Amino acid sequence: MKKVIFAFLAVSFLTLNAQTKEENKTQDFKKWQARLRGIAVIPYESAKIGVIGGDVAISNTFVPELDFTYFFTEHFAAELILGTTKHDVNTVGSNISAIGGPTNYNVDLGSVYLLPPTLTAQYHFSPFAEKVFKPYVGAGINYTIFYNVDEGSTVKNVSYKNNVGYAFQVGFDLMLNEKFFINVDAKKLFLKTDVTVDASNLAPGLSIPADVTINPLVLGMGVGMKF
Repeated sequence: MKKVIFAFLAVSFLTLNAQTKEENKTQDFKKWQARLRGIAVIPYESAKIGVIGGDVAISNTFVPELDFTYFFTEHFAAELILGTTKHDVNTVGSNISAIGGPTNYNVDLGSVYLLPPTLTAQYHFSPFAEKVFKPYVGAGINYTIFYNVDEGSTVKNVSYKNNVGYAFQVGFDLMLNEKFFINVDAKKLFLKTDVTVDASNLAPGLSIPADVTINPLVLGMGVGMKF
């Protein structure tokens, strides 16, 4: 799937450059816009956890987000999304009887910050002559960086592997005038990471690997400006 997204972006940008030359001759439009949104990040998490088994739970969060969009033509654009989120993490239903604990236990893994800059290629519609309601669709890639890991009070350390994922989005701009607008946006990010839990403080040499799928839904609403 990642290869499909990379191919889509490559073809899109080549097409945009070609169409820009034609449309710029006959159309006058603002090429840049910026948005400030409040976003809710809702993980759809799952995990394969070695040694102790169980699943994973990752908290929802609500944060501000900034993005910039460049229009190659009136309809084709590229958007860069910038924002960072903090999430609490714990295992669910793990078996820690080997170290004297219960067979069904939620292990606190502290918290972690995610920085997932996301670049999407978009197509913007103008279904009505007034051009007040402007929906769009997009697809692209993200590179998620995990940082400021707090392992909590149970284990010694938790490490997360940065990884590339992909994204799809739908949304619309509601123009208030020629410059300012309201935006509503929904994105689905497909993201996985390898996690290693150092629990050597609980049992000598105990290391717990996990393949974690996060796949968050990102719902946003805010205001924007064309320039």
